[in-house]
Amino acid sequence: MTGGMSGLDEMNDLYEAIILDHYRSPRNTAAVVDADIDLEVNNPFCGDEFHIQLKVEDDSVSEVGITGSGCAISQASASLLAELVKGKSAGDVQAAVDAVRRLLKGEDVTEEELDVLGDIEALEGVRKFPVRIKCALLSWVGLDDALREHLAK
Repeated sequence: MTGGMSGLDEMNDLYEAIILDHYRSPRNTAAVVDADIDLEVNNPFCGDEFHIQLKVEDDSVSEVGITGSGCAISQASASLLAELVKGKSAGDVQAAVDAVRRLLKGEDVTEEELDVLGDIEALEGVRKFPVRIKCALLSWVGLDDALREHLAK
């Protein structure tokens, strides 16, 4: 095959490799001592469940720990989330959650947002499988809700 299709195939292979890497070797799985945010999220329809812990100092995430079980998509998404949020301000985290939601729904995401998301763009292919979008968003939505609640205190 020549032309654009081989490039598309290479991108799909890269995205698949990123998802598999995060599934097999999830990042930031250690428990957070004295976590400011400690929540459990689950999707009862498919059995995905995560324990998310954050330490928030001066409106920024200083530590994150995410453990759980579920499909490759939910596991990889949670790992990508854990990598992204560490060191970010609450506003940056909330902006990233919004961008991921739009990415997975096929809505417009700016080049700047894609730069911030980095490897998370690998989840874009999930939107071809609408039933899997909830798997990919589970940890993101749970974290966003918990962070908003924490900051409202």
